[in-house]
Amino acid sequence: MPRPQDFPSPLRGPRTAARVGGWLGAAFLVCFATGLYSHLLQHPVAWLPLPTRPARLYQVTQGLHVASGTAAVPLLLVKLWSVFPRLFVRPPRAPRRLLGHLLERVSVAVLVGSCVVQLATGLANSAQWYPWGFDFVRTHFALGAVAAGSVLVHVAVKLPLVRAALEQRVEDRPERAGAPSRRSLLRMTWLSAGVAVLATTAAGVPGLRRVAVLAVRSGAGPQGVPVNRSAVAAAVTDLAADPGWRLLVRGPAGSTRLSREDLLAMRQRTAVLPIACVEGWSASGTWGGVAVRDVVALVGGTPQDDVTVRSLQRRGAYRESTLPAAWVARDDSLLALTLGGEPLHPDHGYPCRLIAPARSGVLQTKWLGEVEVVRA
Repeated sequence: MPRPQDFPSPLRGPRTAARVGGWLGAAFLVCFATGLYSHLLQHPVAWLPLPTRPARLYQVTQGLHVASGTAAVPLLLVKLWSVFPRLFVRPPRAPRRLLGHLLERVSVAVLVGSCVVQLATGLANSAQWYPWGFDFVRTHFALGAVAAGSVLVHVAVKLPLVRAALEQRVEDRPERAGAPSRRSLLRMTWLSAGVAVLATTAAGVPGLRRVAVLAVRSGAGPQGVPVNRSAVAAAVTDLAADPGWRLLVRGPAGSTRLSREDLLAMRQRTAVLPIACVEGWSASGTWGGVAVRDVVALVGGTPQDDVTVRSLQRRGAYRESTLPAAWVARDDSLLALTLGGEPLHPDHGYPCRLIAPARSGVLQTKWLGEVEVVRA
């Protein structure tokens, strides 16, 4: 078995690990905070109100989530490379020291394992590739908590070593002829992280779409807005195109059925709102339709009530969603009928869809068939 001294590169060691680890920790902090926000938005808790503005809030937070997670990949690789020789440190013989050594190894294994799996599954989700059989959302959330806890424990244990390493100067000159300096290694690490972020997440930034060669969405789509799930994939083409389509609206005062013409006859509102998906891509459009609160008022609903909307699609984890009262009260929470001044394309939810500010794309339910007022 190799020993630590068998890896003589002067670029490895605490000085490199501490500096890369600091940036990696910052990336994980941003990723965890924005991921927690996304999870709470999709699985709200009654005692924690979430902001409904600005309209682009989720677009920004989820963009940061994917960008920080992507940047963490090269940072983690360099961090692991810099401390790799430590893997071959021989365990001490003294029982007490041996126990401490084993506990440290277990904690490091949990830290590295959770971080690697978390980043790998997150990137696969961004690419909409699911080669596993488990529930991604629940697993990603649980692993995020494990990774965050492991990082905190690791930082607490290694803090004295980190402080000492950061106090040491990072030299510009290589320690031997022909070898890169530690500063050059750090610069290449930052550059690699930046290139990875641009290549995967810049598609939504005007002027940078050509740079995003690894982006899942190019920014193109019907009516200028990309789609994740088409009408064909959702098996709703016939139902959505049925001239007899009616939107069932139920509430405390009874129920009513509204045709598309009935909805168009109501007061129309427009709003510029983004579709921001969990995969990290986003695009804005000018949506037109009827305010949710105006529709539910027909059946006794108020802006203080939650509203559940259900899609015509028969299957899917997000075939229905609940719009909390804070969103119902907003004028720009719409049952959208048009996009860019034109009737909705079938892939965008024709004949009617939900669109609301500061919401995840999976909660912007398409091909609506039912709207129900939910009293607390």
